[in-house]
Amino acid sequence: MSVVPRPRAVRTALVVGGVAAALLARGALRRRIRRSPLWPLPALEEPISGRGGGRGAGALRLRVAERTEAAEGVVALRLTGERLPAWEPGAHLDLVLPSGTVRQYSLCGDPADAGSYTVATRLLADGRGGSREVHEALHEGVEVEVRGPRNRFPLADRHAYLFVAGGIGVTPLLPMARQAEAEGVPWRMVYAGRSRASMPFLAELEKLAGGDRLTVVAEDTDGRPDLAAALAGAPPHAAVYCCGPDPLRDAVAALLPEGPEGLTLHTERFAPAAPPEAAAGDAPFEVKLRRTGRTVTVEPGTSVLRALREQALPDLPYSCEQGFCGTCQQRVLAGEVDHRDELLTDAERDDSLLICVSRARGASLTLDL
Repeated sequence: MSVVPRPRAVRTALVVGGVAAALLARGALRRRIRRSPLWPLPALEEPISGRGGGRGAGALRLRVAERTEAAEGVVALRLTGERLPAWEPGAHLDLVLPSGTVRQYSLCGDPADAGSYTVATRLLADGRGGSREVHEALHEGVEVEVRGPRNRFPLADRHAYLFVAGGIGVTPLLPMARQAEAEGVPWRMVYAGRSRASMPFLAELEKLAGGDRLTVVAEDTDGRPDLAAALAGAPPHAAVYCCGPDPLRDAVAALLPEGPEGLTLHTERFAPAAPPEAAAGDAPFEVKLRRTGRTVTVEPGTSVLRALREQALPDLPYSCEQGFCGTCQQRVLAGEVDHRDELLTDAERDDSLLICVSRARGASLTLDL
C-alpha cells in the first residue's frame, strides 16, 4: 500500500534535494577551477607581508561551546562564533592560548558548518607546553583567540585517495575522507595508533568507511601497519595523503616508488623535526624594509624574525619559530635567500621566506615590510 506524501514532506524533500545538488555543483566547480592553467594563482592566499598588528590582528574571539574526550589523552573543542571564514579540508587554525602561546591545530569538523570550528589535541607530556595548556585551560564557556583558517595541506583533485594517519595525525585527514565520500571519489585509509582507545574519531571513521575501506592497526594488538601492502593496493596515479609521526611519514615516502605508477605523496608535519641551529659560517647581514624605510642588522645566531621584532617591528606575527607553520612568511623584493624551512614550495621560495629560520645568502635582503 503506497502512501501519498503530505505537502510539507514534499517541500522538505525538494529542499534537501536542492541542497544536495548545490553541494555537488560546488564540488564540480572547484574541480574545474583546479584543473584550470591559472590554478594556483601566482600569489599568496592572503597578503602576509605588512599585515601589522601582531597579537589580535585579523583574529577572532571564539567561545568553547563543547569539549569532549575524543580518545584517551585527546580533547576535541567545538569553537563557536559569528561570520566565521569558510575553510576546506586540510586547513588549520592558530590558537592564541591564555598565556599568549600560539599553536596550530587542524580543523577536523564539517566545512559546511558555518557557525563553528572543531579542533582536537593530544596531551604531550614531553611537548612544549601548548597541549597541556589546551587541556587545562580551555573548558566550555572559555573564550579563545584564533587566527585563520589557513590551508597549507589542501586536498588535490584526484580520481582516488589513500590516506595514512598516525594517531592525532588523523585530524586533517578526517574532513578529506568526508569530502571524498561526499563527492563519490574512491578512498581508503590506514589508521595506526598505540591502541584503539587512543585513536580519536575512530568510531566516526568506521561508520564513514562502511566496509573494508578502513584498515585500523592498533600497535598493542596488531603491531605495525603493512604500509607496503597499503601502497601496493592503491590505484595508479592516486594521491597519497599522510599525516603522523616522522617515522610514519618517512616510511611512506621511502616505499612510494615501489607502489603503482604515478602515486603522489602529500604530507603535513604537525611537530618540528628538530630545533633549528645556527649553521657554521653564518655571517651578519642587513634586512631593508621597503615600506617602513628601516634597515635592520641580523647577527649570526639571531633570526631575521627576532632582529625585526627587537629593532623595528615588535608586533610581527609568528608562531612555531622552527620553519614549519608558515605564520611568519614574508615577501622578498631583493636579495638571495638561504632557505632553511620545512614548508615552502619551490615556487614560493622564488619570492618569499620564513623569517624565523631562513637567512640571506649575501650581504642583504629587501622585504615587503
